[in-house]
Amino acid sequence: MEKNTILAVVLSAVVLLGFYFIQGIFFPPAQTTPESGTVTTAQQTGAIAHGETAPAASFTPDITGAQTSPAQTASSQALAVMEANPQTIQFVTIDTEFITVVLTNAGGDMVSWKLKEHFEDKNKEVNVEMIFSNEMILSDMDKTRAFSIALGGLNARPISDLFHVKQPEPGSNEKWVEFYRDILYPGTAEIVRLTKRYEFKPRDYMFELTVSIEGRQFMPGFNIAGNAYTLTFGPQIGPRFEKLDRYYDFRQYAAFTNGKLRKNVKLSETLDSRSSWAAISGKYFTFIAIPDFSQYSFRFSDNAEQGIPSASRLNILRSAESGSKIQDRYHFYLGPKSQDALNVYYTGKSEFKPRDTQIVEIASSSGIMAPLEKLLKWLLLRFYSIVPNYGIAIIMLTLLVKIVFFPLTKKGSEATIRMQAFAPKIKELQEKYKDNKQKLNAEMAAFYQKEGYNPISGCLPMLLQFPIFIAMYSLFNNHFDLRGAEFIPGWIPDLSVPEAIVNFPEGFSLPLLGWTALRGLPFIYVGSQLLYGKVTQMPGQQSNQQMKMMLYVMPLVFFFVLYNVPSGLLIYWIFSNLLTLVQQVIINRYVIAKKAGQGGSQPVIAPPKQTPQSKTAGSKKKRK
Repeated sequence: MEKNTILAVVLSAVVLLGFYFIQGIFFPPAQTTPESGTVTTAQQTGAIAHGETAPAASFTPDITGAQTSPAQTASSQALAVMEANPQTIQFVTIDTEFITVVLTNAGGDMVSWKLKEHFEDKNKEVNVEMIFSNEMILSDMDKTRAFSIALGGLNARPISDLFHVKQPEPGSNEKWVEFYRDILYPGTAEIVRLTKRYEFKPRDYMFELTVSIEGRQFMPGFNIAGNAYTLTFGPQIGPRFEKLDRYYDFRQYAAFTNGKLRKNVKLSETLDSRSSWAAISGKYFTFIAIPDFSQYSFRFSDNAEQGIPSASRLNILRSAESGSKIQDRYHFYLGPKSQDALNVYYTGKSEFKPRDTQIVEIASSSGIMAPLEKLLKWLLLRFYSIVPNYGIAIIMLTLLVKIVFFPLTKKGSEATIRMQAFAPKIKELQEKYKDNKQKLNAEMAAFYQKEGYNPISGCLPMLLQFPIFIAMYSLFNNHFDLRGAEFIPGWIPDLSVPEAIVNFPEGFSLPLLGWTALRGLPFIYVGSQLLYGKVTQMPGQQSNQQMKMMLYVMPLVFFFVLYNVPSGLLIYWIFSNLLTLVQQVIINRYVIAKKAGQGGSQPVIAPPKQTPQSKTAGSKKKRK
C-alpha cells in the first residue's frame, strides 16, 4: 500500500512537470490582445496619454531565470491578482420617476439620459434626450463620451476598455451601478483599480458619481502625480441644437465663482476651485457639475469631431495629491432650466440633500431688468392659474399693464392736446430764431417754463413701454413654462418661438432675409403699429418729414427686426397697441366732455405780441 502511494505521487509529479514543460515549449505566456480579455500592455488599457509611450517593464512573467528589475517583479505580481477582464459590451438601464438612463461598461460611461416629463415634439411622443451619442461615438474607443475618464490631462486618451459591473441584488429598491477595472497607471508599472459608481434617486434630476483610483501597491513608493485624471462630459447636451432653428436654442458656458454667476466663460479659461460649480446651459435645459472636493479645475471646450458639427464639453481636471488612493464625489444635474426644479438644491429638499448650491442662479434673470422680469413672470403665472392658456394670460397681463399706466397715458394724451394750442407760438419762435439754434432752444425752454409744460410728458408713456418690452422679450425667450405653450392650435403651437403660416421646404430660406417661413404676426403687428401712430399723432405732424419717418418707416424697420422673435412677444405688442387705441378714444371723449363743460374754451395762452409790420399787414388784409 505504501509503495503504491509513493508510486502515485511520483507519477503525479512527472505528469505535472511534463505538462508545464510542454506548455513552456509550445504555449509560452505571450501578450494577448484586448479581445482575449487580458490587459497586457499600456496601450491596451487605454490609460496612456496621447504622445506617451508605454513603460519599458513587461507584463510577461520571467521564466528564464534571468535577473529581473523591481518594476518587472511588480508587473508580474500585478498580473497574478488582476481579474479576467470582461469581453462583452453591456448596457445598464436605470429607470426613475423622472429619467431613463443608459450606461455602458465600455469605460463605465453614460450614453443616454432621457427626461420622462419633457418632450421634443408637440405630440409628446419623443422624450428630450440630454446626452448626444451616435453609433460612431459608441463604437470608436477614442471618442469622448459622457462622464468618460482619462488618466492624465486634457490630451490623455479616454478609457474605453470594458469594465466589470456591479448592481444591487434583484428586488432591491436601491438604484446604483458600479464599474471597476484594473489598469496600468500612466508612466509607471503600477496597476491601479479605477472605480466609477453612479447612484440615482427616484425623484431627482441629479445623480451622484464617485470616482476612486486605488494603487495595488506593487511598486514601492508609488504616488499618483500630475493630473490624476480628467473627467469629461460631452460631446454636447441635448436637444441637439444644431438641428434646431437658431431662434429655438443656444449654448452658454457658465460658472459660479466667488459667490457670483459668471455667464459666457471663455473656452480658453481654466477655472480653479473658487468656482464651486460649472454649467453648460441651453435655452430650456442645463448640465451642472458640482464637485464635492477641492483639488479640481474646470475647462470648457468645443472641439468638434466627425459626425459632431458642434460640440459643448466640460472637462474637470483632478489634480494629484500624495498617496496611492483617490476617492472623489460629484453631483451632476441634467434637467430643465427652471427655477422650480433647481430651487430644491438650495432649500435642501433634494433627495441628495445638497444645500445652498446656488445652481438656481443659472435660471435666474440678470441685468437691470431682472426685477421687472421677475414681477411680470409672477403675474403671468397668476393669470395662467386662472385661465390655463398662456396666450390668454399674456393678453390679461397686457391689459393689466395698460390699466396701471392709464393715468400716465391720460396725462400724456392731455399734454399732446395741449401742445396743439402751443403750435402757433412755437412756429413763431422757430421763424424768428431760425438762424440761431442756441437762442431758439433758450426761448423754447423759457416758453415751456412759463406755461408750466414739460415736453417729455407727452413721450413718457411711450418711453416706459421700452423697459417692459425688453423684460417681456427676455421672459418669452427664456421662461421654461412657455416652452411648447400653445395659444391657437394649428397656428401658434408654441409661444416661445416664432409662429408660421407656411413653412418653406427644409433647407430653403429667402435670399438676403434668411426667412424659413411665412409668418402672420409680424404683418398684424405692422398694421397695429401704423394705426396706433396715425391715431396718436399730433396735429401738424403730417407735414413734418421727421415725424413721417417715425410714423411709417420705424414700424417697417421693426417688422424685419421682430420677424423671428417669440410669438408671445408679438402678441403682447399687438394687443398693447390695440388697447392703447381704445384708451385714446376714451381719453378723447373725456377731453371733449371737459371742453364742453368749460364752454368750449381752449387752453389759455398769451397772444403773441404784434409788431408794427404785423399790424400793417393786418390792416392791408382788412382793406382788401
